[in-house]
Amino acid sequence: MKKIFNYKLFLFAALAMSLNSCKMDVPNINQPSGSAVPTTREGIIAISAGLQMYYSTNGIAATYFYPAVTARELKGVATFTNTLELEAGGTELPTANGNILTLWSSMQKLLGMSESVLNNASSISTLTGGTLSGTLANAHLYRAIALGALATSFEKANTQTQKDGKVAFVDRQAVLAEAIKSLNTAIALVQQTPISSEFTSTVTGSTINLLNCLHAFNARFNLMAGNFQQAYSEANLVDLTKKSTFTYTAISVNPLWNQTSILKYYVVRENLGLPTGLFETGDKRLDFYTKLNGTTLQLKGFSETQNGEVPVYLPDEMKLIKAEALLRNNGSLTEARDLINEVRTQTAGDLFNVNAGLPAYAGAINKNDLLLEVYKQRCAELFMSGLRLEDSRRFGRPAPPQNTAERNRNFYPYPDQERIGNPNTPADPEI
Repeated sequence: MKKIFNYKLFLFAALAMSLNSCKMDVPNINQPSGSAVPTTREGIIAISAGLQMYYSTNGIAATYFYPAVTARELKGVATFTNTLELEAGGTELPTANGNILTLWSSMQKLLGMSESVLNNASSISTLTGGTLSGTLANAHLYRAIALGALATSFEKANTQTQKDGKVAFVDRQAVLAEAIKSLNTAIALVQQTPISSEFTSTVTGSTINLLNCLHAFNARFNLMAGNFQQAYSEANLVDLTKKSTFTYTAISVNPLWNQTSILKYYVVRENLGLPTGLFETGDKRLDFYTKLNGTTLQLKGFSETQNGEVPVYLPDEMKLIKAEALLRNNGSLTEARDLINEVRTQTAGDLFNVNAGLPAYAGAINKNDLLLEVYKQRCAELFMSGLRLEDSRRFGRPAPPQNTAERNRNFYPYPDQERIGNPNTPADPEI
């Protein structure tokens, strides 16, 4: 116990140094975070645990809530300028918006922390075997998560950080390719040298199955990148009998609970933000994810308590990835329909109690109708998981400026701080 406690002291020291080094100093928004810390075995392990802590709190708060407003899952109701601008969207979302800066900079921090581990772990002579492979794989996972979040929110992004902040930008397909490369590397590391019990006890804890998470995110990002066979194969490798969750304490609180119960900046849109005809009456996921407080629809689901768990991913996402991959790759319509029905008709047994309780799909068995059904099920099943904006674009849903019912922007503008400090920053998208 003493050894683990010392790692936690290192963790809080590392995070404190990281936060101090990542204030909004304009020239250094892309500077790697925590680079002075991981020069010892303890420092590497502390930063590794810090990756999980940082993403599960700050990262989720930014990448779940802000795109949810843009994709019309949530409505911004706070009177703060940042929230009002995000809610308005379109050309009314300025480059000075603080929420967009937070999303961008938090993923830059996560990327920099990951790089600190990847650049230093192998040089620590006492870090070996399954502890080293787990440490490297974990850093690759969070590097991929950071890159994936940037690719879903911005047309172009960087794939690495630099000390001078003047990073190069590549298009989002290249960013997704880098995320997938990291995940493939991580999977190979863990398969060659299984992670140690020491790594699990000091970094991820028993609530996260690292290999499952690697396959799940690999399936997700391959789907986004249009690599449909790879997406199907990776989703097929996820053990759906095991769940992975982020856990919280009174010090490191559930960010969904914090935004919902304490800050109260957002409320849920009617029918989970789906337009008339796309949300089915009787879908039990509405009651799972929301609750009515007077006339206001509030977020429920995984935001009920201060220390309630949040899924790293939902198992049924893998079924819907497989169904979509089949359809887009001209695969079996029957298999795709059956996978959809596994999600639609589930009344009990879901690891996170997200059960739709709907009758079996009764529509036409053709590619376009089944793809629409996949979209509907993704919107309900994966509500408030940071995926709706990407889904809305991929499924060709109504888009601004002509139609803002399902999203009020296509991609975000780049923050002013990035443009001022980095001459490589691309032109902002029109909307």
